[in-house]
Amino acid sequence: MGTVTVSEDVLAEQFAEHRSHLIGVAYRLTSTLSDAEDAVQEAWLRLSGLDEQRRSNIRELRAWLTTVVGRICLDRLRSATARREKYVGPWLPEPIVTPYGTPTSDDPLDTVVRDDEVRMAAMVVLDRLTPEQRVAFVLHDAFSVPFAEIGQILGCPESTARQHASRGRRAAAEADPPPRVAMDEQRVLVEQLLAAIIGGDLDAVVKLLHPDAVLIGDSDGKARTSRRRMVGAEKIARFLFGLLEAYGPDRITGGELVLVNGDLGMAVPDMPADGARWAMSRRAVAFAARDGQVTAIYDFVNPDKLTHLGR
Repeated sequence: MGTVTVSEDVLAEQFAEHRSHLIGVAYRLTSTLSDAEDAVQEAWLRLSGLDEQRRSNIRELRAWLTTVVGRICLDRLRSATARREKYVGPWLPEPIVTPYGTPTSDDPLDTVVRDDEVRMAAMVVLDRLTPEQRVAFVLHDAFSVPFAEIGQILGCPESTARQHASRGRRAAAEADPPPRVAMDEQRVLVEQLLAAIIGGDLDAVVKLLHPDAVLIGDSDGKARTSRRRMVGAEKIARFLFGLLEAYGPDRITGGELVLVNGDLGMAVPDMPADGARWAMSRRAVAFAARDGQVTAIYDFVNPDKLTHLGR
């Protein structure tokens, strides 16, 4: 971009040009939209707080901001480790829920979810890495930050930063998250699954689920969902039929199709109890697929992670 020697207004305009990119960096590093937005805001405060001499030393504003956001997110990742130990039940990345079937926009969240690497299946893998592995792997492999700069962020030699990235890369490869499937294929699969559930066809549901499919509910104990990570097609199918009996078919299908991290999902509003049927909490449900079968169902019911749902 060249040397930065500009007025505050012009600097703000230049910063805004990189905002979507920075939100994407920060979200992939923290898995939390609030942390991502806070990190980007803090990066702006650091930039705007520089005197003219320091600003003039910035040669590539995008690269400088990416490094600053990486450093901020590393601190947040390290502090999040202790918070997650107190979390009730499984922890999932905060979902990015955007409209389905509407033209794409320049909204930062719409821009972020176009990247295949923010699909939920890939974000879940990133959460298994150590903070150091995650920062090194994401910054280098996704955003081409040199290892020398990553070492400065991590406070370690360049060679150690390379090792952290290598371990993160290897862990991601071994996890082998399913790639993003074409949207038409996703819709057919989700509609078939819902129809089989409503129709009470256990065999059909089992066939639509991968044998090693997982169902993960994220509630922090604040709403009803699966309390533990569930594995296996038949076990998940029977759990889904239990939900059908408890909530009723109108509640199971009472949501709207949305995109969750760029893949097809459902958003379901709060529904009060009705006679023998349970009340249903507001939620977002995401799916992952491979080879014509559902490999994962992610059920987000923690209200703290649904604050962006109405955007």
